[in-house]
Amino acid sequence: MEELKVIFMQFKVGAKQTTKMLEQQRAIEVYVARDADPQMKEKIIHLCERAGVPVKWFDTMEDLGETCGIDIGAAMAALVTEEE
Repeated sequence: MEELKVIFMQFKVGAKQTTKMLEQQRAIEVYVARDADPQMKEKIIHLCERAGVPVKWFDTMEDLGETCGIDIGAAMAALVTEEE
């Protein structure tokens, strides 16, 4: 009988978590808010380009936070898979 692998998608929210996921090559896609801190955005975009990870833009940190299912704004988030 074949083993069934269940893969969950989840968000790692915030600059530190997003950076960590990129460094560990676990990020599938990175979400960035246009109104986030410019230096933070620049650093993350550079990491994404180096890692070959696509970036999806959100107009506001509020929109991104809502997408990630949190009640506060988020500057950035990484979409990662969690294998169970």
